[in-house]
Amino acid sequence: MYQLLFSPQAQKDAKKIAASALKSKVNKLLDMIKLEPLKYPPKYEYLSGNLEGKISRRINKQHTYIASLLAINL
Repeated sequence: MYQLLFSPQAQKDAKKIAASALKSKVNKLLDMIKLEPLKYPPKYEYLSGNLEGKISRRINKQHTYIASLLAINL
């Protein structure tokens, strides 16, 4: 199982998501990512440019989830 850490911007966005119809879809996606971050489906892609090293997944046609995967040895 993986740990999810959220940026300050993601924490602000979470308040908007909680009040929207996307809440269940986002929660399902986050639960899946906790277990297996690179599981397919849903499709993901590695980003380039100033977002190099990050991965994106579609929540719906309008919204995208962007994440960084960090390896931390405990």
